[in-house]
Amino acid sequence: MPKSTGKQAKKRQSRIIPRIEKLLTEQTSVILQAVDEKLSAQDKRMEEKFIAQEIRMVASVDKRLAKMEERFAKSLDELTKTIDKFLKGLTDIEQEFTFMKEDLKRVKAVLREKLGVSLD
Repeated sequence: MPKSTGKQAKKRQSRIIPRIEKLLTEQTSVILQAVDEKLSAQDKRMEEKFIAQEIRMVASVDKRLAKMEERFAKSLDELTKTIDKFLKGLTDIEQEFTFMKEDLKRVKAVLREKLGVSLD
């Protein structure tokens, strides 16, 4: 009798093992699918967070750039005003010099005519 019990146990075992393998395969598939879904959801949340962070960073950079452009425009405006004042002063000096040259020519002409002295 022990021999027949061993054979029966082997038969039962040979029928049970494929069923257990099938159940394990199904269970593994369900677990893997659940893990994939969790990872996909996590990926979505991470991507949304990265996008939100990128938007905040771009907004911050835009604000800084706008402030820098404003300071640059102000500096350029001040520089332009300074150059304009300088050029006006230079133009005034050139005009004054031109007037003084003409006055000196007239004085020389009067000296030459009245006193007969040539200063050239």
